[in-house]
Amino acid sequence: MAVPAAASVCDPDRYCPPEITGLSDLLERHVRERPDARALVVGGDRLAVSYATLAALSDDVAARLSGTGLRPGDAIGLVSANTVEFVAALLGGARAGLVVAPIDPALPESQVSARLEALGVRAVLVGPPAAGAALVAPANVPAWTLHVDVSPSGTATATLETGSPATPPPQSAAGELSSHDALVLFTAGTTDRAKMVPLTHANVAASVRGICATYELGPVDATVAVMPLFHGHGLFAGLLASLATGGCVLLPERGRFSAHTFWDDMRAAGATWFTAVPTIHEILLKRSATDYPGPQGPPLRFIRSCSAPLNLATQRALERTLRAPLLSAYGMTESSHQAASEPLPQNGPLKHGSVGVSTGVSLRVLDPDGNPCPVGAEGEVWVQGPTVTRGYLANVAETAHSFTAGWFRTGDLGSLDEDGYLFLTGRIKNLINRGGEKISPEHVEDVIAGYPGVAEAAVFAIPDATYGQRTGAAVVLARGESLGAEEILQYCRSRLAPFEIPDRIEFVAALPHTAKGALDRKAVDTQYGH
Repeated sequence: MAVPAAASVCDPDRYCPPEITGLSDLLERHVRERPDARALVVGGDRLAVSYATLAALSDDVAARLSGTGLRPGDAIGLVSANTVEFVAALLGGARAGLVVAPIDPALPESQVSARLEALGVRAVLVGPPAAGAALVAPANVPAWTLHVDVSPSGTATATLETGSPATPPPQSAAGELSSHDALVLFTAGTTDRAKMVPLTHANVAASVRGICATYELGPVDATVAVMPLFHGHGLFAGLLASLATGGCVLLPERGRFSAHTFWDDMRAAGATWFTAVPTIHEILLKRSATDYPGPQGPPLRFIRSCSAPLNLATQRALERTLRAPLLSAYGMTESSHQAASEPLPQNGPLKHGSVGVSTGVSLRVLDPDGNPCPVGAEGEVWVQGPTVTRGYLANVAETAHSFTAGWFRTGDLGSLDEDGYLFLTGRIKNLINRGGEKISPEHVEDVIAGYPGVAEAAVFAIPDATYGQRTGAAVVLARGESLGAEEILQYCRSRLAPFEIPDRIEFVAALPHTAKGALDRKAVDTQYGH
């Protein structure tokens, strides 16, 4: 594909990723060369915010933050939906030299406060809440409200209410930060178990360059922010990669994904791609008969799926419906999101069932003794490279366990084929031990979800006096479908080893999911694993 010249200064016949050093200079080139180009489209009225306007907003926020006594390397929290306030606060904090810690705005106030206090932020910027959520004002931390007003003419003004002074630098995890750090992201988990992941500007830049190079993003590209920006998936792949290459990001009304308005949003943005978790892809596929505009829809270069395994049947059906390749990717907070992805069709073969090849990092698969696994053999996936964090804040034991000589032990099981394509098979901690036989719930779920009429499945362990654990499956049927347990079990018998076949099938209306859209296994175990 021809790459717009503004994407990079290099050989015009070869794509080059943007030359950035981190969050603070993300917009600089486009402000110089394309100041009036759309950076964002925001709100229900879908108002355009240019690169020049977004940079001015960010600089205004940065100046106001610096005027409060905050200094480079200080940590601040950010609690906001996917709105222009989030983007202005993130970039403004970076331009002030601060370390920004985005928090899920849907968390209860007690959990927001616990995470921010564990990190030791000096203040928290509060933007609009997500649709249907209450405004969160965390306790014991100064909360400064940020509001951005965008006019139909494209001008924008920021109001930052800094009534309470920033707290003194606390003796906490923030003491491990410096001005080289850009972000602190929290891993998924309960408040007391969520780990704090520091990411430097160099980590951010390497991640963004890798994502941009994988998908050859440029100024002609646009997307809709489907995923929450407090998480690496939406933040790096959706927002930062787009802004770094001069593209456009539409932030939906009230700051969250809506299947009802999605295709209207895509057309308004002139979207060329989008990224989402499998549950959202399933929703779009189910609604495609009535919602997808067909030839009147935006022509997509590709679709991206990440953060959870994608069912092959869904992948193929969505590709047929949207007439675009669906590329599976693999990422984690500790690697600044993306570590591997299927390539664009012109750059390599698509191998459905894989998450592609490494993107800017090194991947290896090791056995329990730390030896490299042969091609096709299953082991633990390890990642090393410029996107990988240095460790966890205030957690020496977990850092020592998970990081070895610059390599991050992901805890994921997988194998590499002869071409370096990674095939994931599950999580080590999720394995079910049935009388010594190890069962990957993700593998069994993928098989069950492939049966016609099944919308989603979750496999869980059931305590058993004889085998230690047996397996159960909670199954959600597609609308209007009526299936029996024996039909599904018969399907499994021809595709699974005998010990992998579920001992119990339960039909449920819905399954619990995390804020980023992945299956909530803890909730599944609590509800069904007994």
